[in-house]
Amino acid sequence: MQTILDSADRPAHDAFVEKKSEFIGDACHIDSLDDALAFVAMIRERHPKARHVAYAAVCGGSDGRLAERMSDDGEPSGTAGKPILDVLRANEMTDCVVAVTRYFGGILLGSGGLVRAYSTGASIAVKAASKARIVPCSEYRMVLDYPQLGSFQNLLASVEGEQADTQYTDRIEMRVIVPQERAGAFESRVIEAFNAAVTPEPIGASNRPVRL
Repeated sequence: MQTILDSADRPAHDAFVEKKSEFIGDACHIDSLDDALAFVAMIRERHPKARHVAYAAVCGGSDGRLAERMSDDGEPSGTAGKPILDVLRANEMTDCVVAVTRYFGGILLGSGGLVRAYSTGASIAVKAASKARIVPCSEYRMVLDYPQLGSFQNLLASVEGEQADTQYTDRIEMRVIVPQERAGAFESRVIEAFNAAVTPEPIGASNRPVRL
């Protein structure tokens, strides 16, 4: 899976004209489907004279399944939201929303023309976006003495891990994130490197975007 990194206030953006109708694609990262609705509302405010603002959004659920939402926004059923969603599915996208705004040019496109136009609007927005691969990760709690920190950071970098939520008191306590495919090697290498004096404590799993 992959996601879009562009934020709602600076979305990925592109446009084209088809038979005098202008189609504007905007795409951004979201953390929930409510974020998608807020983004679409913002796009509507930017384009008060537009005839339609169709959209589709995909977001990973807490149970690991994907949740989807879409709207044709007054276009014939299945000619706007569904083509946008199909683009997201085809690109294996998650945690993102694409809105395609249409300024009607006076020429009817027909159902097939609308499907192609909204699909194109979504595709150019996705193409313009900064994207990242979603990597399943394991999270660990680590407790280190200060002299151990440098060696541990080098080891963490060697397995493409990240340091997060670090607290410095009499010892160093941190949360680290390691790609699941490297988790086994990480655990064994930590125990070996510190003669079992430091042990990774598993605390959960998460997904991490890695820029493409």
